[in-house]
Amino acid sequence: MKNFKQLHIWQKGIEIVKEIYKVSKLLPDSEKYGMISQITRASVSIPSNIAEGSSRNNNRDNCRFPEIALGSTYELEIHLIIIRDVGLLEPDILFSIN
Repeated sequence: MKNFKQLHIWQKGIEIVKEIYKVSKLLPDSEKYGMISQITRASVSIPSNIAEGSSRNNNRDNCRFPEIALGSTYELEIHLIIIRDVGLLEPDILFSIN
């Protein structure tokens, strides 16, 4: 598939990026090169890998890039758990972002 923008999973990935950028603005400035950098890079990696994989012509790559995107979602989830657990953001704030 060449038009990745029509993929529902890519669209969801973009929604995640937008939400993560909202969360990043709530984190302390001291996390600029720590968690803020980690969560924004991990979130951007999700739709980026989906788009890249959709451009590939062989089945192996079509499967590999969504797997990389899935790995990025797990990485992002871990970072959000750490943010919650170390008290950088309250859980009700962290999980109420729209």
